[in-house]
Amino acid sequence: MSQPSPIPPTASGNYRVLRTVTTYDEAQRIVDTLSDAGFPVEHVRVVGTGLRSVEQVTGRLTNGRAALYGVASGAWLGLFVGLLLGLFAVSNWLTVVMWGLVLGSVWGLVFGLIGHAATGGRRDFRSIQGFEADAYDVLVEAEYVDEAAAKLSGARPTA
Repeated sequence: MSQPSPIPPTASGNYRVLRTVTTYDEAQRIVDTLSDAGFPVEHVRVVGTGLRSVEQVTGRLTNGRAALYGVASGAWLGLFVGLLLGLFAVSNWLTVVMWGLVLGSVWGLVFGLIGHAATGGRRDFRSIQGFEADAYDVLVEAEYVDEAAAKLSGARPTA
């Protein structure tokens, strides 16, 4: 007999707000506290409200930096492929690994420069993108909300 599948995160269910907090870390601590108190946390959701996309610019991107980032990422990929192929090398394992590293670096350099040139100067910076919310609602299925509230108020805070 198979277990029923859990409710997918996008499905609407009968949930009630247990707490609303301003940071994700606070919401995470609430769920962790419930878990530590033995509450079945599979009945909990954390929902961010007021979502916005945030892009943190980390620096300028020049041709030299694009080439450097390309070489670095290509070297990692080349090292990985070289190590995999080196497992099957009959002789001189190190030569196979080094060729993978060199060829990966060269291809990374080429693709890094081509990728940067393809932007036509419209994106001469590096950045990290993410999402932030104004608030986070910790939701609990309606039939469990009283139990969750009791566990949360009676539980000791976790570090």
